[in-house]
Amino acid sequence: MEIPTFHLSDTIKNFFLTLAVSRNGGDMTKEQFALNFLYSLLATIIGGGVLAFLFFWLREKVFPLPKITGRWFFETRTVNSSYKPYKGMILRYVAMLWMEDNRIGGTMEKIYENSSTGERVYEAKNRTRGVIEGFVQKNYFSKDNVVLHVVEDGHGRESTNFYDLTVNSYNHMVGSFSSMVANQDGETRWQRNEF
Repeated sequence: MEIPTFHLSDTIKNFFLTLAVSRNGGDMTKEQFALNFLYSLLATIIGGGVLAFLFFWLREKVFPLPKITGRWFFETRTVNSSYKPYKGMILRYVAMLWMEDNRIGGTMEKIYENSSTGERVYEAKNRTRGVIEGFVQKNYFSKDNVVLHVVEDGHGRESTNFYDLTVNSYNHMVGSFSSMVANQDGETRWQRNEF
């Protein structure tokens, strides 16, 4: 006596073939339904592949992330501070940034100060250094944003600064900053060339 074998794939195929034939009033043969199903499946797979390719092409070529990597010179102008002598202070820095996907890292050094105590240019050994971390926020219908967190090793204490920038071009970013030093906040501008 032969034992019947059960194949789930045959059962599912027969179910859908019977369903298609019964819905069409018996006008479609099982072979026609199978070909129809195969063509639809193939069209869906090819269409999905084309859409995925188009999406990645648009992301990389039409809407790429801004190129932030490289040397930047930036200036901060304090507008508000809990310590009056800091109001109106201008600081300038040089930064080296790198990108990995949308993440940003880097370092920076303070090179200039114009405050109530006078104007000075900092040379190598007198420069304070800082570490930069951040990310690029990609916007498809407006300009891209860059958000940076900087920990600066000042003379005697560390300070934390936060920058919210709008990318205007490859060479220019503008925005605002806030600092834990005397609750400062104000305007900042970043450019590829020295001030």
